[in-house]
Amino acid sequence: MPSPSKALTDRSLFTRLSQTTARWAGKPQTFVIAVAVIVLWGVSGPFFGYNDTWQLVINTSTTIITFLMVFIIQNSQNRDTAAMQIKLDELIVRLEGAREELLDLEELDEEKIETIRSEFEARAGKARKSAEAEPVGQTPQVDNKPQVNKAPQLEKAPSSKARPASKTPPVTKARKSSKPTLDAGK
Repeated sequence: MPSPSKALTDRSLFTRLSQTTARWAGKPQTFVIAVAVIVLWGVSGPFFGYNDTWQLVINTSTTIITFLMVFIIQNSQNRDTAAMQIKLDELIVRLEGAREELLDLEELDEEKIETIRSEFEARAGKARKSAEAEPVGQTPQVDNKPQVNKAPQLEKAPSSKARPASKTPPVTKARKSSKPTLDAGK
């Protein structure tokens, strides 16, 4: 397996460029710079007499930037989606009892995905109905498979008789702090 630093340098020029651009485009500073450019352009209008060239500069530059950003954002979204799918596939593979036919779900056509979605909606409906019918504290059963409630058991709190009630809290050893303290009296 390649080292993490090797994996980062093996990326294509376009990938590195699109990741860097997407990272910078999402920062508040970039938004402030964009607003400043628009304000500067607006303020410069009287100096250029609000002529066609003055308008053409902002129209052309914003159109070009928007056009290029579409591809950069799509590339970033495709990478993020692919990475998420791989992570989800790994979880499905490792989870005992998971339906492995769902591994490549994103590759199916809309009709097949809708069929599977309907199955899950039906299962969710059954779970809600059985949850409403079950008394509080019991775990409902779905598809005749018993659900195991693995909630941790809480220990009983010590009774108030174990220690006499007192207005002052119990004395505990003070921890030595490595932080310097400010002494107002000095």
